[in-house]
Amino acid sequence: MKWFSAPTALGLVSVLSFSLSTGAQQTFFNAPGSYASYDEGLFTPLEDLSVLSETQFTTLSHPAFPAYSVRVKKSNFCDESVKAYTGYIDIQARHLFFYFFESRNNPEKDDVILWTNGGPGCSSSLGLFMEHGPCRVVDNNTTKFHPESWNSNANMFFIDQPIGVGFSYADYGETVSTTEEAAVDIASFVGIFFEHFRKFKGRAFHMAGESYGGRYIPVFASAVFDQNKRLEEGGVTPINLKSIMIGNGITDFYAMIESYWAMVCTPASLAPVLDIGTCVAMKQAIPRCKKWLKENCVDQFDAINCGASATFCDSALTGPVFTQSNKNPYDLSKSCSAEELNLNLCYPITMNISSYLDIPRVRSQLGVHPKVGNFKSCSNAVGIAFAQQLDEYRPTQHYVAALLERGVKVLIYVGTLDWICNHVGNQKWTEELEWSGHEAFVDEPLREWTVDGKKAGLTRSANGLTYLTIEGAGHMVPYDKPKEALKMVNRWLDGKDF
Repeated sequence: MKWFSAPTALGLVSVLSFSLSTGAQQTFFNAPGSYASYDEGLFTPLEDLSVLSETQFTTLSHPAFPAYSVRVKKSNFCDESVKAYTGYIDIQARHLFFYFFESRNNPEKDDVILWTNGGPGCSSSLGLFMEHGPCRVVDNNTTKFHPESWNSNANMFFIDQPIGVGFSYADYGETVSTTEEAAVDIASFVGIFFEHFRKFKGRAFHMAGESYGGRYIPVFASAVFDQNKRLEEGGVTPINLKSIMIGNGITDFYAMIESYWAMVCTPASLAPVLDIGTCVAMKQAIPRCKKWLKENCVDQFDAINCGASATFCDSALTGPVFTQSNKNPYDLSKSCSAEELNLNLCYPITMNISSYLDIPRVRSQLGVHPKVGNFKSCSNAVGIAFAQQLDEYRPTQHYVAALLERGVKVLIYVGTLDWICNHVGNQKWTEELEWSGHEAFVDEPLREWTVDGKKAGLTRSANGLTYLTIEGAGHMVPYDKPKEALKMVNRWLDGKDF
């Protein structure tokens, strides 16, 4: 989820300062050469998840990642039909929390998906307990089986990242404030996991996320892909990265500019929600916004002028939606006050999730570290740290193009009722993406895709890139349209056309 503590730079949480954590810089990943070959006798894989304890963590390490280790335990909860595990990725004094659920279908053969929510700063517990996890929170104390979970046919991770999000924590206040920093941690964790649990080696691996995941996932996947060469040179099995999946993402911020106006001032999805005078003022601001942002954030990156341009454009193009529309920015078909947005992101279930994850017995079962305070769906501090680095204003679409050129498939799916990372802007950037498959992609007409014989949305696909809409869904597609979302991901994993 892309979220706000207050309306600021085109959806950023605020703006400016940088504190580099040292742990992420001490791995072989950042070395210009390759991994040193390691002595096989120094490494014994754990191999089997079933040997893990339910009462205490088992610590995993690997000589290729000397600054990293993983604590993991059985945590059979949420879905009694499958094996579940939780733990921490330890990067010296920084600790990232994760959940892992085996597939309901065939865990010995099914693909592996890694999922992260966005923000920046929102916990992937939202994806787990609200969207497409094995169970959904019913009230403050209870969960129920979720039949449309994405682990129906895949083994699945949910990760609280970066440091300070969800159950993740730091020993001495260390922080991560850019996506590129966070990518080092994720790539190393993935390497350690597949080395230890060798039944997953060579298994198709997919990296997925929503909202700010449109920035996270292309960078994270690129880190995994680039790490593979160095892994191979050191005698470590590379990760079989097959695809990335981005739901209602912010990937190319510049291509999104005009869409903020289009979604609320034209019938792009629904009837206009702002008055004519406001829409005219927004329309008049668009040329200046595009000029300033292109000069200061795109053609060259000038932090001061980019920040100033973004602040102006935010006030002109996103401010009115919060101050005048009384609409849920994640679903324009619903009303939501500013107070509700700040309280629960316009979704009361997020408060139930927080209450459930603050129950002592639940925390004990998951192995949450005592240092972690009350659960928060989204961390304001993390959001501000990323905003201060203007992390959103980086050329993430180029990572997508580079992955496509290297044979990694890309699925961009969008709920049509979302405003914050909407279908108008996502369609625009996929059509403008510079890569070898550009002409073939734009030459494909948009066509209907169906679920159980009924129209589910529109799609186009060519040379590994697929763009797809889900009608009637907002920002969190699996929450609004769980059946359609599961059909979508299953077809994607199976390599079937939409």
